[in-house]
Amino acid sequence: MDLVLSAERLEVMQHIGKDLDGLMVEYLKPIDENWQPSDFLPDSRDGNFATEVKLLQESCRDLPYDYIAVLIGDTITEEALPTYESWLVDVIGINQVDEPESGWVKWVRAWTAEENRHGDLLNKYLYLSGRVNMRAMEVSTQYLIADGFDIGTDRDPYRNFIYTSFQELATNVSHRRTATLAKKFGNPHLSKICGVIASDEMRHAKAYKAFVTRILEVDPSQLLLALEDMMRKKIVMPAHFMRESGVRIGDTFSHFSDAAQRLGVYTTNDYIEILDSLLIEWEIGSVRDLNEKAEKARDYLMALPLRLRRIAERTKIPDLQYEFSWIS
Repeated sequence: MDLVLSAERLEVMQHIGKDLDGLMVEYLKPIDENWQPSDFLPDSRDGNFATEVKLLQESCRDLPYDYIAVLIGDTITEEALPTYESWLVDVIGINQVDEPESGWVKWVRAWTAEENRHGDLLNKYLYLSGRVNMRAMEVSTQYLIADGFDIGTDRDPYRNFIYTSFQELATNVSHRRTATLAKKFGNPHLSKICGVIASDEMRHAKAYKAFVTRILEVDPSQLLLALEDMMRKKIVMPAHFMRESGVRIGDTFSHFSDAAQRLGVYTTNDYIEILDSLLIEWEIGSVRDLNEKAEKARDYLMALPLRLRRIAERTKIPDLQYEFSWIS
C-alpha cells in the first residue's frame, strides 16, 4: 500500500477509534461476568467426575461422522487464534509498539481474549468425548499456526474489517448450525456449548460491521474499492489452510467443506447470504458521493449475489468418502 493511502487510512482509523472504549462496553463483556470453558465441562475436582465423563461420552457415541469432522475443523480454526491476533496488531492504525494502551490495541487484545475461550472449550470437550484422535487434531492445529496464511487483506484496516465482518458472521452460522444439529442428535449439552460460542461470534460481527459503517461515513469510495477487491478474490476462511500430517494445504479443507455442506452447517448459499446481508446493512446500493471507480465497484457488488447463486446451482457436493485422521 502506497504512503499516501496509508496516511489516509491512519487518519480514518484515528477518527473512528476515538470512542473505542464505548464500543468495547457495547460489544465485549466484562471478564469477571463472562462465561468460561469450565462452566460447561465436568469438574475434575468433583467425586462424580468419572460418571459425568462417561455420560458425556455416551451422548457423543452416536454423533455422525461428518458432524464430528466439522466440529474438529471448527475447533482447529478457533485454536489458530495466535495467527489472527498477530495479523490484526500489524494493521495500519493499530500500533502496539508505540501505543500499547491505545483504543485499537486494547480492542484487539480484548477481542482475542474472548475468542480464546472458544477453542479451549471445544478442545476439552472433544478430548473428553472419546471420539477423537487428539494427537492428529493437535498436529493440524500446530500446522495451521506454523504455516501461517494470507487472507488477502494486507495491512489495510478497511479490508481487515470487511474480512472480520464476514468471517465472524460465517463462524456464527457454523456454530449455530452445529448447535441445532447437536440437539437433533440428542446432545443438548453440546448444543448449549455451540450456542454460546455462536452468540459471541454474532456480538463480534456486530462490532466489525459497525467499524465498516463508520468508515463508509467518511471514506465511501475507498471502502467500496476495498470491498470489491475482497469479493473478487473471495473471502477465504482460515480453515482453508488447515491440513493433516502428510496432506497438502487445501486438501483437508476440501473434505472438511464437503462434510459441512452435506450437513448444511456452512454452505455456498450461506456465503452468498452473508454477502447479501452485508450489502443491505451497509446500504451499499445507495451510497453516494463516489468516484468513478467506486461507482463501478458498487455496480459489481450489487450484481454479485445473483451471479454467485447461478454458480451455486451447478455445484455438486461429493458423497462421504474421505477418512479424516482426526476421528478414531
